[in-house]
Amino acid sequence: MNAVLHTASDHVPISGSFRGARAAGQTLVSRATLLFATLLLGACASFSPDGGMGPVEQLSQERLGARVQWLRNDADRQAVAAQVSDLLAQPLQADAAVRVALLNNPGLQATFANLGIAESDLVRAGRLKNPLLAWTDVRNGQGDRKLERVLLFDVWSLLTMPLAHKMEQRRFEATQAQVAQEVARVALATRAAYVDAVAAAQQSRLLEQFLESARVSRELAEKMVQTGNWPKLNATRSQLFHAETVARYARARQAEHGARERLARLLGLEDGLRLVRLPDQLAEPPDTLAEGGELEALAMRQRFDVAAAKFHVQGTASALGLTRANRFVSLLELGPARIREADHPWMTGYEIELSVPLFDWGGAKVAKAEAIYMQAVSAAAQVAVDARSQVRETYFGYRNAHQLARHFRDEVVPLRQLVREEQLRRYNGMLIGVFELISDSRALIEASIASVQARQDFWLADNAMQAALIGVNGFAPGGGVRASASSGADDGAGGH
Repeated sequence: MNAVLHTASDHVPISGSFRGARAAGQTLVSRATLLFATLLLGACASFSPDGGMGPVEQLSQERLGARVQWLRNDADRQAVAAQVSDLLAQPLQADAAVRVALLNNPGLQATFANLGIAESDLVRAGRLKNPLLAWTDVRNGQGDRKLERVLLFDVWSLLTMPLAHKMEQRRFEATQAQVAQEVARVALATRAAYVDAVAAAQQSRLLEQFLESARVSRELAEKMVQTGNWPKLNATRSQLFHAETVARYARARQAEHGARERLARLLGLEDGLRLVRLPDQLAEPPDTLAEGGELEALAMRQRFDVAAAKFHVQGTASALGLTRANRFVSLLELGPARIREADHPWMTGYEIELSVPLFDWGGAKVAKAEAIYMQAVSAAAQVAVDARSQVRETYFGYRNAHQLARHFRDEVVPLRQLVREEQLRRYNGMLIGVFELISDSRALIEASIASVQARQDFWLADNAMQAALIGVNGFAPGGGVRASASSGADDGAGGH
């Protein structure tokens, strides 16, 4: 409760003060006291049991298929630690990685605190302001004394409380949408990091085979040069090809390590992925894709940025209504008063303080609020335009990546395998030499690496498509961690 001292014996507030007579004041004071006591009991807004996490958990389950939890005490942390241990005890799949991140990512847990901050503002908007208690005790040199006690309640804040509470409710809902969007961002980032980590490991293994082939080719060329059956230039090319393959393999190993560490950070694992088992390869692309028009309509129903824009418009509309309500009156306080002068009996009554709009009629304040509202409306329209365009753009890349992944899987790699099998038969029939066979083996490995990259691009495009559907930016299709598809060197081992 705030205490305010009035320092003048003839107390007249600058904003305007009017005191009633004692006869009429006693009844009014008793009624006002009863009224404010009732309002105080009815206006005590409280915090929700789940801290506002209910809608976030529901959106996470509906749109991500994963559970999220705000860890508020040691018991919650211990329970989540047990769940994470169970998930990591098995070979880690993409969905399991997302579940681990949503439960164990420390940065995400920090984001949940925004709900507590927004809910505090909401609860505060639903409660009356503390009353003001004023006490005055003045006297002069002749021994005259004047005592004054005043208890003031902010009536205007009570009258505008529904609008203020509604405005904070909109802000709280917008915060819930923003937190849910951050949950989705962490989930999508984890899925992308998982795709990169698995693909990088597979490419490293293929390049290890490639390196072994280059080593065999180099050693064979060196022996043939020594016996005089091979030009030195071709042997030098084999050595150069091996050297460049060594560098290429080193880069692939570095990319694999980086991808694993990025995944570990999102999973919230302090020790990295040392005890985590990843699959040997990414899953196969689906046979069919959804139609683009259906996805565009779905995005407009469930994108977080579209929902946040709507909440912002509604919130500014509520703020505009509150501004218009406060246009002329911004202060109205009412409360009981007691006054005593010298040795006279106490006089009781009431005091009203009212702000008088003599100089500022609130026109500028309303004009500003209206401009902010129209700005929010236009911004929301732009969000809708950008959302539809982003879905169309992402879907094109998604469909193209799907076609390329299936093309490499169904045509390029099988054809390379057929060529290698045919060359192996020709080698067994002594129609070609060992270098031609090695060259075709390396070509098959190159095609396999390109196929892995195409599959990686598809799953990254699939992740970007999910991001476009729910309104999370920063997930472009393709472009993950990868080894180069070609070393750029010709080992001179002969054609085929």
